[in-house]
Amino acid sequence: MIGHLALGHFLALGAVLFCISLAGIFLNRKNVIVLLMSIELMLLAVNINFVAFSRELGDPSGQVFVFFILTVAAAEAAIGLAILVTLFRNRRTINVAELDTLKG
Repeated sequence: MIGHLALGHFLALGAVLFCISLAGIFLNRKNVIVLLMSIELMLLAVNINFVAFSRELGDPSGQVFVFFILTVAAAEAAIGLAILVTLFRNRRTINVAELDTLKG
């Protein structure tokens, strides 16, 4: 039942998800797919906090803002995966360490 959950429960869940995504970004320096997934998880953690505060304050503006964040996240995922597929076709790798030759 969602009625028994307090604001602190949602904030703790958001903080745990955010920390997992930070660990995914800092511990993984090789796989681009895991980096993209960590960024998406970070955005979802922020969305949980927006919805929790929106619910607590009774103001739907936080939930409306979540829709904008989800739209940006979907566009970021689509563009990121398109770039990833193009890089894999040209370089035959998705290793971040081997993609630094694109610096120019």
